[in-house]
Amino acid sequence: MRRRHRHRLLAPLVAFAAVTGIFATATPDADSTPLEGTSAASATTTVFYYTKTKNWPATYLHYAPDGGSWTTAPGVRMETACTDWVKETVDLGSAAGLQATFNNGSGTWDNNGGTNYALGTGTVTVKDGVVAHSDPCAGTGTGTGNQATVYYSTATSGWSTANLHYAPTGGSWTTVPGVGMESACTGWWKRTVDLGTATTLKAAFNNGNGVWDNNNGGDYALGSGTTRVKDRTVTAGAADPCAAQAPDTQAPTTPTGVTASATGTSVVVSWKPATDDTAVTKYQLTRTGGTEGTVVTDVGSTVWSDTGLAEKTTYTYMVKAVDAAGNTSPASSAAPVTTGEKAPAPAAGTPLGTDPRKDPIYFVLTARFYDGDTSNDRGGSQDVTSGNAANNDPMFRGDFKGLVDKLDYIKALGFSAVWITPVVLNRSDYDYHGYHGYDFYKVDPRLESAGASYQDLINAAHAKGMKIYQDVVYNHSSRWGAKGLFTPTVYGVRDTQWSWYYDEKNAGFDYDGLTVEPKSGKSYYNGDLWSTAEPSGNTCLNWGKPTGGKSPEGYTLYNCQWPSPTSGMFPKAYYHQCWIGNWEGEDSRSCWLHEDLADFNTENATVQNYLIGAYDKYIDMGVDGFRVDTAVHIPRVTWNRRFLPAIHDRVTQRFGADAAKNFFVFGEVGAFVNDKWNRGSVNHSAQFFTWKERKEYSADDEKAAIEQYDYEEQLGTGNQPTSANAFLNGNSYHTPDRSQFSGMNIIDMRMHMNFGDAQNAYNNGKDSDDSVNDATYNVVYVDSHDYGPNKSSTRYSGGTDAWAENMALMWTFRGIPTLYYGSEIEFQKGKQIDCGPTCPLAGTGRAYYGDHLAGGVTASDFGTVASASGEVATTLAQPLVKHLQRLNRIRRAIPALQSGQYSTDGITGSMAFKRRYTSGSTDSFALVTVTGGATYTGIPNGTYTDAVTGDVKTVSGGTLSVAAPGKGNLRVYVLNGPGKIGADGPYLK
Repeated sequence: MRRRHRHRLLAPLVAFAAVTGIFATATPDADSTPLEGTSAASATTTVFYYTKTKNWPATYLHYAPDGGSWTTAPGVRMETACTDWVKETVDLGSAAGLQATFNNGSGTWDNNGGTNYALGTGTVTVKDGVVAHSDPCAGTGTGTGNQATVYYSTATSGWSTANLHYAPTGGSWTTVPGVGMESACTGWWKRTVDLGTATTLKAAFNNGNGVWDNNNGGDYALGSGTTRVKDRTVTAGAADPCAAQAPDTQAPTTPTGVTASATGTSVVVSWKPATDDTAVTKYQLTRTGGTEGTVVTDVGSTVWSDTGLAEKTTYTYMVKAVDAAGNTSPASSAAPVTTGEKAPAPAAGTPLGTDPRKDPIYFVLTARFYDGDTSNDRGGSQDVTSGNAANNDPMFRGDFKGLVDKLDYIKALGFSAVWITPVVLNRSDYDYHGYHGYDFYKVDPRLESAGASYQDLINAAHAKGMKIYQDVVYNHSSRWGAKGLFTPTVYGVRDTQWSWYYDEKNAGFDYDGLTVEPKSGKSYYNGDLWSTAEPSGNTCLNWGKPTGGKSPEGYTLYNCQWPSPTSGMFPKAYYHQCWIGNWEGEDSRSCWLHEDLADFNTENATVQNYLIGAYDKYIDMGVDGFRVDTAVHIPRVTWNRRFLPAIHDRVTQRFGADAAKNFFVFGEVGAFVNDKWNRGSVNHSAQFFTWKERKEYSADDEKAAIEQYDYEEQLGTGNQPTSANAFLNGNSYHTPDRSQFSGMNIIDMRMHMNFGDAQNAYNNGKDSDDSVNDATYNVVYVDSHDYGPNKSSTRYSGGTDAWAENMALMWTFRGIPTLYYGSEIEFQKGKQIDCGPTCPLAGTGRAYYGDHLAGGVTASDFGTVASASGEVATTLAQPLVKHLQRLNRIRRAIPALQSGQYSTDGITGSMAFKRRYTSGSTDSFALVTVTGGATYTGIPNGTYTDAVTGDVKTVSGGTLSVAAPGKGNLRVYVLNGPGKIGADGPYLK
């Protein structure tokens, strides 16, 4: 999750982000009455309510002082205060605040979406749901002295209200936060104030809730008359920015580069963005052909997926751009395309559709696993400085061809599911891992080869009875945006300092990550993105001006050189505009994680459609499931409303209800603590995401996200749903209740964090299972490409015996065992997992594994090698490999170990439990002990056979005792079991 890769210039960029974040943290200077200087709570509160957007004939305040009683509905009628405002002064007595709602006296209410308004003391304003502190009617400009009319722009900050805090020259400052400004027009606020005999004033602005613009600590010096303040620029004697302007009559440019490609009876249409003197707001896509006639569709992005068309039919697409004034560009050139046959997807492209709990998972970083085709290897801009070049180890090295070639190695280990890192086209200077998505509709060419496309990999895996789980990212794109949704233009200059970083200008180039720029000999990276001249419609402040900072090399840094949330480069509709301040707070769901990860506004319908359309493509290819990256950084209500139903519906539509039931979605919810609930925040705990919502929220997704967060946090950890789906009822299996399942399973972060010791992981896992919808679907691993246990930054190095013990537990306890590539030979144990481009990959936990796989291997079955030669034969002979193979064979033969519920009732022993799974003619009951001895009481009588040793025990009095097998070993006594499975090895014996 928080694992992204800084290139070597990013350290000063954090400071740059702070410089450009004008409105983020500024507070008044010493001359402006500071916030700490606000008066103590008084015995009254004067409540101002904004009426313009309500248009009520009368307004009533219905309230209750804290700890007191509510007024009789509808409350007290409020009096007129000034234009668009009414007020009421409330006697609070000894109370420190009040709860309030408003109404028109005739049954129409504003109760803050059902939660009431919590108001404090002093002067309070309530405007369109926003609570602030100022007198909107003070200083209304009715005096006889000099006056100043101040216009203030919030277009960049996005404030929903504004206050003017000022002092006439020689006079006193207003009381913080100042006087409320009136909305003048979109993005502008206005206030006229009396100056008396003064002709100038000092001023600062704030949003009423502690966020200030005080001109970087210097305050603003304003004069009488009319003044505009926008983005720290003061314009004296200015014209009214809200005066009627000449109508916009300029149409956008004609969209270019329109292409249409057909897959069966579906067509994907894409085009390059048009430009406009203001902004393009949408596109009109016109389709002609077939029996449907002319169809016109409004599209918010530059990619459109058209499905359900007639087969073997020619369609033609043209695109027009439209701006906010309704000006429409000429139509683009036509893009004809002919659909194919409406045939069902071939069997090889169909998900296997079986219970995911049957399939242990092997996790690979595709680019670091095995190099089947050296022609698609790419080192990128950091190849030399990282040290990779010296090792002849380009970051993009492994590929799908290599993975296809070594599927038999993975099968020989015993794994039947492969989790691969994201496949979409990435864009950053160190993007081999796949988490910097740029074109979500295109597979990264650095992973594909002739005869080894992504589809070929899926088909090859399915032919071997193996599943492909695709890592997917809904939360963010690369810092360069997402092609087809929005891509920013950045400032760049190829001078003596920066020529190494910026490609030659190549405005017509379609970035693919693969094509090499002739002069540098490296892949094109940014030649189509940078501009020295300020582009039309630029929204980034101080374009191209030096920031005053330097890179580590001493190079001059410029404003707008790199995208960031506070740079103004990204549209608010599609991307969030803030940095995360609290990783367990609400802002962690609506702000950027890192400079390289532009945070999608996932509550926007256009963004949702872009992502849903992209991942529909991979569902259609037949992948078997999605591992969801950074799932916690999207509100659960958005998952439950939009993305999870879209996945389910698409799989159902393409492959049927059974396939949809077993399409495995498991989310990464980064809760790196050892308690059941992540620092007490339910919204940031893994198990929370396995549940449906319990109430209806606003139809607007952005409002619903806030409502859901507040509602669940107020309910707290003690009022969350619980489940018995993972637990036996005595010795009996019961049908799980999945009616409240959200559709998302989880990575078992709590076990992962505690796997420094198997016993600790086991105890912690059990403790959380009643709050997970069904913990038998939890994905369980020791370490990964992010962390080792206890948030260690190194790969697990507890020793071979400890690894064997961990594996014995994972392969028999509830959940789906998962192994990070190479752990079967303790590959890179103790090495730092990731250091970005600051050190060679060869010395990290993401080192290239292919040297251990050289040679040939054929698997005759899961966990069984038919033949092996070369280095891979040596790899397969390692002790943990033998241990792993037998564990997989045992688990595969005993249904209770795959899908069974469990219990520890009546059992003594440190890691001992019983499991049972019953379905149709299958009834599998197993007694398991890992490492230590155990006694089982109250169990069914009968014959139990140990799958490890073949030992047979007959139970007649409901009790069975087992001696301690030793570390890394275990016993699995199965009622009417199959007998000994496999041969004795270094640990299982």
